[in-house]
Amino acid sequence: MKAVVYDKYGPPEVLHLAEVAKPTPKPNEVLIKVHATTITIGDSRMRSFTVPRAQWFFARLYLGIRKPRRPILGMELAGEIEAIGRDVTRFKPGDPVFASTFEVNFGGHAEYKCMPENGLLAIKPANLTYEEAAAAVGGGMTAWRCLKKGNIRRGQKVLIYGASGAVGTNAVQLAANHFGAEVTAVCSAANLELVKSLGAVNVIDYTKEDFTQSGQTYDVVFDAVAKFPPSRAQKALRQGGMYLNVHVDSDTGGSLRAEELSDLKALIEAGKLRPVIDRCYPLEQIIEAHRYVDQGHKKGNVVISVA
Repeated sequence: MKAVVYDKYGPPEVLHLAEVAKPTPKPNEVLIKVHATTITIGDSRMRSFTVPRAQWFFARLYLGIRKPRRPILGMELAGEIEAIGRDVTRFKPGDPVFASTFEVNFGGHAEYKCMPENGLLAIKPANLTYEEAAAAVGGGMTAWRCLKKGNIRRGQKVLIYGASGAVGTNAVQLAANHFGAEVTAVCSAANLELVKSLGAVNVIDYTKEDFTQSGQTYDVVFDAVAKFPPSRAQKALRQGGMYLNVHVDSDTGGSLRAEELSDLKALIEAGKLRPVIDRCYPLEQIIEAHRYVDQGHKKGNVVISVA
């Protein structure tokens, strides 16, 4: 099968298409024919090994000291089950699915991927294409996990910093459409209309205005990109308000929860959430796709069509 692999850290050019062995499902696994995957900020950072200095040692152990331990990137995918192991009962061949590969050594940037049936895997939302379904997984689950911690009630004021990214575009929709909050989105001028279309009532261009200096306060401030100093963000909170940070509040103790993927599917099928896709590339143009993600200005998600 075709896969995009890398055997050293560096710029997008370290990636290359290769023929690798097609996996065979174990008794408790399903074999997925991948139709679409994504390139996340996480994929970009693993490829280039651009991690915070404080995390350098542990990241090197996890990712690989001399070279990548997991040569195929790709944290999200959507596709069709081609075969199942003898013990599988939840799925059958032909089922359309979407999944997170975060806990199974990644591997979405390939034509096939095996996953355990009890992993982060669910039937694809009926109202999404495969490309949209792949884009829904990571940002959607992260935004859902973080915002639930805010105990948001209808009518409360919620500010989302970094509202045009993969997590932010989901957070705006969830805060407005599911929790019923009045959403203020912070992003660049180029993305103001996008976040308004997702449900933001107020929009702030961060290049022209510091939201902490406006005198406005919020019940929840959510930093969806972990780039705004927490001490400053606290100044915009009402008494008793809650500050949320994507790097802190997306943590589930080292394990993602399968029920969150089911929650996400229900929210999507109820019309409360839809993934935002910036660009879509074929697998053969994955280097160009990584170059674009490396610029740091993607709106929502960058998707790769595999088959």
